[in-house]
Amino acid sequence: MKAMKILGLLVVTSLLFSIATGCTPTPPAEATAVPTKAPAAEATPTEAPTAAGVEVPPAPGFPIKVAMLFPMSGDVKTYGESSKNAVEMAFDEARAAGWEIETVLGDTKCDAQEASNVGNKVISQDKVHYIIGAVCSSASIPISEIANAAHVVQISPTSTNPQVTINEDGSNKEYVFRACFLDPFQGKVNASFAINELGAKKAAVLYDVGNDYVKGLAEYYKAAFEDLGGEVPVFEAYTKDDTDFSALLTKVAEANVDVLFLPDYYNKVNVIAKQAKEKGITAIMQGGDGWDSPLLDLEAVDGGYFSNHYSPVDPRPIVQNFVANYTAKYGAAPDALAALAYDAARVLLQAISEAGVDDPAVVKDAMQNIKYEGVAGKIVFNENGDPQKTAAINHITNGKVEFVKFVAPAGAPTTEEEEKPSVAPAPGFPIKVAMLFPMSGDVKTYGESSKNAVEMAFDEARAA
Repeated sequence: MKAMKILGLLVVTSLLFSIATGCTPTPPAEATAVPTKAPAAEATPTEAPTAAGVEVPPAPGFPIKVAMLFPMSGDVKTYGESSKNAVEMAFDEARAAGWEIETVLGDTKCDAQEASNVGNKVISQDKVHYIIGAVCSSASIPISEIANAAHVVQISPTSTNPQVTINEDGSNKEYVFRACFLDPFQGKVNASFAINELGAKKAAVLYDVGNDYVKGLAEYYKAAFEDLGGEVPVFEAYTKDDTDFSALLTKVAEANVDVLFLPDYYNKVNVIAKQAKEKGITAIMQGGDGWDSPLLDLEAVDGGYFSNHYSPVDPRPIVQNFVANYTAKYGAAPDALAALAYDAARVLLQAISEAGVDDPAVVKDAMQNIKYEGVAGKIVFNENGDPQKTAAINHITNGKVEFVKFVAPAGAPTTEEEEKPSVAPAPGFPIKVAMLFPMSGDVKTYGESSKNAVEMAFDEARAA
């Protein structure tokens, strides 16, 4: 049955394709790191399916210690909570399959100094070889400098600033990776959507001057918007502690802009957006992945759009299995932070499994060459430890977040598997399939191209 379904899909896809082509966030470090021991090593592996419905990499036969560095308190603690939940889900699945994993939890509070303190502690005192985190770029950047110098493998699920994986001199931090797209791409995606899809000609941008993520995304958006022919008459900064944005919003109102780009996290966006509505500003609001939170004020940002790393309505089984199992386990649907954290944990486990030794120098090389099909998309790292991935554009309307479209980065490389899909296992019995196409008449070229494509697929199957 599976083989028949696959063949049927090939036929339909081929025909449809041919038709389409014919149409015109510093307490003492001890207070932020809480070790948790893994279950006994002799626990019997189980065959229970994982959250995403994919197999756990084979256990390497030795114990590992991993630090989870997330904002467990502070302004964006919901990000830390969902990230921690997802990593623990992935690790629980691995333990059930025979892995011995000890974790150390550190609270970065999405703050650079807090992150430095906890990063130094888990490496120098807890002696971890692997770090998953941080969430915020402002926390991941200082941790990445510490980890890379100490030869500790770090993978950030969600930090999008380029400096997470690249040094100031342009060289890459060879022990540091990430599971998400970068801000230059995210900024360009939002600017392009504003101009090409929303018809915007003028934009206003308000940003936190002290936050690497927010400031970087604002700058990338402005540059892309102007490169595409738009104007940015209002490009204004504020600080993390600001609560009254009336002066900045007066400038926005006077400029009569079409879109208002707010590249901050949900907590600050809620404040600015509400004040903008009260001031009568009707510009369409836009934002980045920092908007993704159950605490986002949907009424304040109604009508707005934001980019994100995945969509829970993505029909791929790996996504739907993850959403269902995470929701059942934690009582809430997973945000993009959870999806990326789950992927980051699984990528780390796969790299350790493939390396076969508890040696960060070997593991980072294995990770560099990894190929992983994740909840938030495929991961194949470039030379800087960055994956090139798609972005999901979402629209907020009537108190709901609706998926609009996926956008891929220009020139994104395809993996070998994408260029030549593997053939499904033979079922062990012969099948007979009819190919019904227009082989004559006005659209016979459609039939010819469809027949050629199906025969190519069948020839590949026969060879297997």
